[in-house]
Amino acid sequence: MTLDYIITSTMNFVRDHQAWGVPVVFFLAFGESIAFLSLLIPATVILIGIGAIIGESGIAFWPIWIAASFGAFFGDWISYWLGWHYKERIAHIWPLSRNPQMLVRGQHFFDRWGTIGVFVGRFFGPFRATVPLVAGICDMPLKSFQIVNLTSAMLWGFLILAPGAFGLQWIAHYLRF
Repeated sequence: MTLDYIITSTMNFVRDHQAWGVPVVFFLAFGESIAFLSLLIPATVILIGIGAIIGESGIAFWPIWIAASFGAFFGDWISYWLGWHYKERIAHIWPLSRNPQMLVRGQHFFDRWGTIGVFVGRFFGPFRATVPLVAGICDMPLKSFQIVNLTSAMLWGFLILAPGAFGLQWIAHYLRF
């Protein structure tokens, strides 16, 4: 089974079974945001594709956006908790034990940018799952983390889905003469 097959199959499944769109998008965004799982799930590409499916098929945007936002929110929350609970021991757990530079880069990013880094980190693949982990390790106050986590998850969900969802509709509208 190839990566292309997984991506295409998932997008086709959502197109053919629209009622499953919300849970599929939730779990994709969750997997994309949680430490460790994010390395195994090609969610970004699939979510962008699902945005295009929304635009071409008429699937309701807002429930899918809410699913993406909450999936990302809960994924980061669990990553934060893992960092808070396991602290430096997390570096000895796979895949960080094989790629210690991931945690080091996340630490440098968090040290430099702090709370803003948690917000911005959501939008950069390499930092998406490691910055919340580091925020937990560094004992970032939970309330501050959750405020930044929720706002960045909502914006991320919109930005990953909207270009396909609204861009295709906009193009189709303006190409009709």
